Amino acid sequence: MKEDTQIRSAAMIVNAQSRKGRDLFDHACAQMKDLPFPVDAHAVADPAQLDITMRAALAKKPDLMILGGGDGTISGLVDHLVGTNTALAVLPLGTANSFVRSLGIPLDIDGAIEVIRSGRLQRIDLGKIDHDYFANCAAIGISPQIAGTVPHGLKRYLGRFGYAGWAVLQYAKFRPFTLSVDDGTGERTLRALEVRISNGRFQGGTELVDAASVTSGEIVVQAVTGHFKRRLLKNWAASILRLDARHDDVVDFTGTRLRITTVPPLPISIDGEVLARTPVIASIAAGVIEVMVPADR
Repeated sequence: MKEDTQIRSAAMIVNAQSRKGRDLFDHACAQMKDLPFPVDAHAVADPAQLDITMRAALAKKPDLMILGGGDGTISGLVDHLVGTNTALAVLPLGTANSFVRSLGIPLDIDGAIEVIRSGRLQRIDLGKIDHDYFANCAAIGISPQIAGTVPHGLKRYLGRFGYAGWAVLQYAKFRPFTLSVDDGTGERTLRALEVRISNGRFQGGTELVDAASVTSGEIVVQAVTGHFKRRLLKNWAASILRLDARHDDVVDFTGTRLRITTVPPLPISIDGEVLARTPVIASIAAGVIEVMVPADR
């Protein structure tokens, strides 16, 4: 642990319903016994109790809050850290772990705990959809359609392969839509296949939004444009393979506050959870929390 981080106490909350949460909670607790500060650990099997557990843990004013779960768990709890003196650390227990990837944290538990042990604190941005903070990425299009219909337990038991299979089924039902983005100086309207509202570069575990960064001080709204669904498949494939073609048929809007409208009105998934509906204001909360990152980041 770097001396300037001054971590003296920590709390840990693990979503034990997340895909890896139950299996890895005990392992994480064992590894954390060697940290130079005590960790008050909580495994939460009922997601409805996560907020209550978070408030109770923060009432003790720990220097560090360690959250274990997927992107939805992190995004759902990160609001509680805004305006406190408690920093964030993350254990990658989800399916895609996009936020962890954006921070450069290892995807294995031992590696992530080593970051807690020897890393440093960095101030980062959070995105906002209207008044709701989010950690990594929100989406309009097929992603919320998948997230809003995926059968309970599919991600836990079949992981990314099961999720991909369900995505194929929803793709067959998906239709393009009309998108309007207003940055305060003017509005642009186009036909879109997908919209990524990004604070970080990753979505679904894939690097999709090159212009986004958790320290940029700006939100990026990226639209995959077109009238035909095959363009979206082309963009996904090019992004996975890191081909230059990933920039084809893509338009980026960047700023601190952007108004987003769609026709028809569409649901928005926020780090994998369907929590909003267009029209919305997408904005950035610059440098609003501190997070533990690798020392060489």
